[in-house]
Amino acid sequence: MTEPAPAVSRTTTTTASARGSAVRYRFARLGDRFIAFALDIALLFGLFAIVDAWAFMRWGAFDAAELQLTIASLVIAVTLNSAILFLYGWLMEAACGATLGKVLVGIRVVRTTQRGALAACALRNLLRIVDGLAFYLVGTAVAACSEGRQRIGDICARTAVIEETFGIAARVSAIVLWIVTLAGAGWAVPRICSTNNPGHTGYLSQVVVRIGTTGRSAYFRVGGFTLDLHS
Repeated sequence: MTEPAPAVSRTTTTTASARGSAVRYRFARLGDRFIAFALDIALLFGLFAIVDAWAFMRWGAFDAAELQLTIASLVIAVTLNSAILFLYGWLMEAACGATLGKVLVGIRVVRTTQRGALAACALRNLLRIVDGLAFYLVGTAVAACSEGRQRIGDICARTAVIEETFGIAARVSAIVLWIVTLAGAGWAVPRICSTNNPGHTGYLSQVVVRIGTTGRSAYFRVGGFTLDLHS
């Protein structure tokens, strides 16, 4: 994994090679980082769908034409989705320096100190909890004011995101994996939803979301709020 020296300007950082020549890096633009993150979410959508379907059918309930989501089902789904996102970002960045979304955009994560890749990438991904507050407004504000365009996770982990050129093979592989994941979700989700074997818990069993159909309309209810869709 490339380890550039401390930043010397807002857009570039320089490190000396063994021969004394300078290698320059351009810090990734914030727009490119947002696009990469959105692509990662799209790439993980199939896994999220499988996990959510399992959690909703296992800890929720399906009664006639209504899906009932309990607090337990929502908590478990959010927890598993968050774990998948963390493990994906942590392991991909530690092993390859980039997630699939970053590969497609052309950016990568580098370390600015001798801290190990696993520790650095784990910390920067764990701190998405803080950076992601207010729809990533916190992380965006910090990165915009940072000399190296580093969000809180990057500052604490001593990492930076730079521009990088990946080969066509890497980009094609990312697209293929996305297609395979979505195809797998398309196959698995209907089969998961066809089995209604709810697990009952003594707590967090209150139904908070109801989704169903009545006649020629569909509805979505959360507490006292109801959204009706008429065909």
